[in-house]
Amino acid sequence: MTIKWALLLLAALVSVTAANAQPYPSRPIRMIVPFPAGGASDTSARIVAQKLSETLKQQVVVENRPGAGGTIGAGLAAKASADGHTLLMGSSTEMVTSPHIYGKVAYDTVRDFAPVTHVASQPLLLVVHPSVPAKSVADLVALGKARPRELNCASSGNGSTLHLAQVLFENATGARFLHVPFGGSPQAAVATLSGEAQLTFGTVPTVAEHVRSGRLRGLGLTSLKRSAAYPGMPTVSESGVPGYEMLIWNALFVPRGTPPAIITRLHAETVRALAAPDVREAFTRLGAEVSGSTPEQLRTYVASEWAKLAKVVAAAGVRID
Repeated sequence: MTIKWALLLLAALVSVTAANAQPYPSRPIRMIVPFPAGGASDTSARIVAQKLSETLKQQVVVENRPGAGGTIGAGLAAKASADGHTLLMGSSTEMVTSPHIYGKVAYDTVRDFAPVTHVASQPLLLVVHPSVPAKSVADLVALGKARPRELNCASSGNGSTLHLAQVLFENATGARFLHVPFGGSPQAAVATLSGEAQLTFGTVPTVAEHVRSGRLRGLGLTSLKRSAAYPGMPTVSESGVPGYEMLIWNALFVPRGTPPAIITRLHAETVRALAAPDVREAFTRLGAEVSGSTPEQLRTYVASEWAKLAKVVAAAGVRID
């Protein structure tokens, strides 16, 4: 090797070493949310992004990339550079449910993503129109068995979490309702408020105020334990359907291949952000419970959700090819 080529090789090695030694993060970070602004994933992302911007000393920009049950945004995140400058605020929908519903998606949940931390979980709230003669979950189950498919159950779409909550409830109780899909959870709530639908498994921020005003009757939360935000509301599980649980959850992921040191840093900073009183208060207002798991705990949780929801999707008979 000539001296000239040796010097060029040395310069290249020095350049690579210097690049690898750059502090993380070295530029603004984008946090992809695979759903429109205003939903649970978007709200969770903005709460976390604001805190991470402060602690990482770089702006964390929320980027909404909705479409196809969250699979478009997740696909973009999976193909991003694995350098810690692209994050995914994932949810049960695109990470677990959509791969079972859509014939083909542009990513593999396990192969293409590395878990960072479980951010928060939010239950749904089973509500009925005041005209429905059901004052409890048990009453509703009795109605659903005595008058199968007569009561309309509104959801935010075929295969949505709201729809799967109905399917899981029916499988557990034997009650039967007529599924009526709408364009989103707000539309499902409006349909139930008007009496077009008689019940819905609504998102807490969408229906809780109507329960307080008496325009809807709340029967039970879909979490296993009661919510700190609504301690007086029983759970479906404690109301005669033991073990019933359907949650909207959000978790932070990065593309597979992201250096372990960066994942460790992101995990530590996110968990610290979730422990901040103002962040916990913001999630409590949403009816959500903050988590802050280890990456391995999140990996295990996603695997358990995958197995559970695969059965529910199959029972719902939803398939989009």
